[in-house]
Amino acid sequence: MNDRPAELPKAMDSLLAQRGVDLRVVIVGNGCEPDHVPDGVQTVALPENVGIPQGRNVGADALGGLHAGEFLFFYDNDASLPAQDTLARLVEEARRHPEAAYIQPRIADPRTGVTVRRWVPRLRAGDPTRPGTVTVMAEGVVLIRRDDYDRAGGWPGGFFLYHEGLDLSWRIWDLGRTGWYAPDIVIHHPATDPARHALYLRLVARNRVWVAYRRLPAPLIPLYLAAWTLISVARIRSRTALRTWFAGLREGLRGGHGERRPMTWTTVLRLARSGRLPIV
Repeated sequence: MNDRPAELPKAMDSLLAQRGVDLRVVIVGNGCEPDHVPDGVQTVALPENVGIPQGRNVGADALGGLHAGEFLFFYDNDASLPAQDTLARLVEEARRHPEAAYIQPRIADPRTGVTVRRWVPRLRAGDPTRPGTVTVMAEGVVLIRRDDYDRAGGWPGGFFLYHEGLDLSWRIWDLGRTGWYAPDIVIHHPATDPARHALYLRLVARNRVWVAYRRLPAPLIPLYLAAWTLISVARIRSRTALRTWFAGLREGLRGGHGERRPMTWTTVLRLARSGRLPIV
């Protein structure tokens, strides 16, 4: 969106400095013409801001066709790769875990080294250095096998922002695949507060409903929504903020979630065995 004049050049420099992998890179201008484009980098300029998930879909489509790579690496433009072998190590990790459709590195703040809880793709996030199979993803920085991404249908473009990684990871698991968290591979990203966005509370609540209606078996939908309503009421201290959250919940309940393709009960069991029954 041309709103990170310092961060984007750093992100691109560290990406193009990667060794041991063949790269094709595309920058998607979400409602703009990208303003920092190194030589050899492809661009797609969208006439309007279609949101982060659909922007990622557009980038993946631009890298498709006859020369589509084996992996897709989705990369926020305020992130940076601290070592020149970061992508090569992610690919090596994927080779070691062929059952995993996506490899999630550990995201850490570049100044403090802290990995905030929302970046750890498991419920027990107290130890961000523990590797293992995971059922969700921190979508801003993640490596996904191209075949699995295509089979799952890509990101949910209509979400605009928030919970798109949950929707995609559940679809990937419903294909019989998994995810793997590789905390030894670190990628830098500033530990900003997602609530800084004006749309945060409304879209978080709306997209929770949409994920549930799109992906869960019918008996689990009220359990999932009840659990997250209780969690949100407990977490949100401001009455004004809580009203905004409930407005988003009502918006989600009115519809607009798109195609309903619920996961099988076998997938529910697999998720539960892997540490996250899909009601939380």
